[in-house]
Amino acid sequence: MSQSVASQAATTVSDIMSAPVKTVHMDTTVLAAKRMFDKERFHHFVVMENDQVVGIISDRDILRAISPFLGNKMMTRSQDEQTLRLRIHKIMSRELVKIREDVSIIKACDTLLKNRVSCLLVFDDNESLIGILTMRDVVAWVAKSEPKA
Repeated sequence: MSQSVASQAATTVSDIMSAPVKTVHMDTTVLAAKRMFDKERFHHFVVMENDQVVGIISDRDILRAISPFLGNKMMTRSQDEQTLRLRIHKIMSRELVKIREDVSIIKACDTLLKNRVSCLLVFDDNESLIGILTMRDVVAWVAKSEPKA
C-alpha cells in the first residue's frame, strides 16, 4: 500500500539515509580508492583526516582522474600509470553540502537539486557525521512509496 502524502512529508533524512558512512583517508591513492569502490559497490566515500571530514570523493571523480588509455598496452604511457598513484585529496571535492538528520526528505531533495550534488552529508545536533543521503537513497524511497501496479 502506498504511503499517504502526510506520511511522505513527515519522512526525514534519518529515515532513509545510508549509515554507517564509508570513509577513506585523504592520502589514499586513486588506485586504492578505485579498488574500494569496485569492492564495496558504493558511489561515495567521505574523506577524513584526524577524525575530521575534509571532503568527499565519488566513483565519477576516480573515473575522471584515471587516464582512458590505461589497460591498453599499445597506448598506455608512464604518465597514465602515474594517475593511479595520485592521492585522492588532489581530486576530492572540498565543498561539502551538509544537512541535519531531522530535515524532511522534500527539503533534502530541494537541497540536492539547488546545490547540483548527488549526495548530502548528514549530521546530528552535535555536528557529528552520522550518515549520507544519496540520490540512490531518495530513488529507492520513492520506489517503495509508489503503489505497485
